[in-house]
Amino acid sequence: MIENSNSKLARAFPFMLAASPSASLSPCLSTERSSFHETTSSSSSSNSVSSSKQQGAKDQEKYKLYCDGYVRSGLTRNVTIQFLMNRLVEMGCDPPKGFIKCIDCGDKRAGGGFGVVEEIILSPPAVSNRDVDGTTNNNNNNNDNDNTWTKEEDIDSRIEFEKQVQDRKMRRQCGNGGQGGATMRDLQQQILAQNQGKTKLRLLPEIFLCQQHLVNEQHAHESVVHELIHAIDLCRTKMDPINNCIHMACTEIRAENLSGECGAIRELVNQRTTMSKFRGHGAECVKRRAILSVKANPNCTEKAADYVDAAFERCFRDTFPFDRHPNLR
Repeated sequence: MIENSNSKLARAFPFMLAASPSASLSPCLSTERSSFHETTSSSSSSNSVSSSKQQGAKDQEKYKLYCDGYVRSGLTRNVTIQFLMNRLVEMGCDPPKGFIKCIDCGDKRAGGGFGVVEEIILSPPAVSNRDVDGTTNNNNNNNDNDNTWTKEEDIDSRIEFEKQVQDRKMRRQCGNGGQGGATMRDLQQQILAQNQGKTKLRLLPEIFLCQQHLVNEQHAHESVVHELIHAIDLCRTKMDPINNCIHMACTEIRAENLSGECGAIRELVNQRTTMSKFRGHGAECVKRRAILSVKANPNCTEKAADYVDAAFERCFRDTFPFDRHPNLR
């Protein structure tokens, strides 16, 4: 586990795909233009689809308006959000412009997420094997992997692969498919390409809120606090959340615990517990939700519960940057 001057606990932020930084308009507009021509040449049924899309776009505008308002109120009135933003600055991690975004997450039922995935194509690639502790290390002595760009006959394969990387980038930028355009298949392909030594994945700090799934202002603020805990963890430690599942488990435990998302009222309303059984239920809630988050990383899915169990005791006790568990009310 990674150690640092602030804590001996390993930290990481969750491996979730967010919308990429603002894209140039031309590739997105060309995609929309192509879709328009296809629609005008089809039957009247296409007009119904077009009308449905227009209504969906109007709904997203409404959701975004509310979401943007929740973000503004959080930054100006919520003392916990203000405290965490100030701590990031004090720690030397000034949040970039547009750090918190409201996006269309499609059908994915989530309040938000943290992190933008950037793919860097490597040449020549390295081979990687998974260690038992949840990390992935390179092993250049393994000859079982034939994914290499050094042979002349692989030039066509490399060109095709570069096109796939560009297509994934465009989907994120243009917002095709919900959650900034990124899909679970994209995530799986990104990790596979890295494990084959074709790319290196870098996670850039960004918070996104799923605008159509926010219930109210409190829900939005709790989601922002959750993601800011990940940002704090990213700022204070060196982490490899894609390959080190213990890192990811720890920061999810902390975020679930410190955000207020496992509060008594929410758990009672959701019928996750009763008043007579609530004592000690907070820890159960944190563990349950952390496991679900860790499962979202394809590298960690199969043993998500084991990773959370391994990190739980130490990370559940860690309240940094708070002196004690915060009272969000």
